[in-house]
Amino acid sequence: MANVTIQRNAFLFCRYSVALMVWGALFFEGPRAYLLGAVFVIMALSAILTVQWAPMVWIYTKTAGRFIASKDVVLDIKAMRVAHGLGAVLALVCLSLVLHDKPYAVYVVAAFAALKTASALGACPAYKIYGCLTKGGGCCAITGKR
Repeated sequence: MANVTIQRNAFLFCRYSVALMVWGALFFEGPRAYLLGAVFVIMALSAILTVQWAPMVWIYTKTAGRFIASKDVVLDIKAMRVAHGLGAVLALVCLSLVLHDKPYAVYVVAAFAALKTASALGACPAYKIYGCLTKGGGCCAITGKR
């Protein structure tokens, strides 16, 4: 299991900022597509570059992170790649629905906002599913591992 250590505050900044952007896309119709596009780019780059080079983590680390003391957090690189990749896919689905002016797009964006909020608060479903489905994932209802 490859792990990386990053500033906890940088990780929180990333999680909360992306969740707020999705909520902004839900409530503000004008910039909806731009916000979802930005979320897609952030999540896709985070998946490609890995969490230690994720755009929001990098921005925080190079700015406020230089002046504000923070504890570190250890993250599983592969699990974060999966989580960010799934987030990018969901952002792309939402963006596609919004751009195609589907009447149910707002409901899909609302579901995405709820998932991003759960992730921002620490209950990241994709990260947990990855841990569940891989070796050493612990007790898992999906695979029956203990």
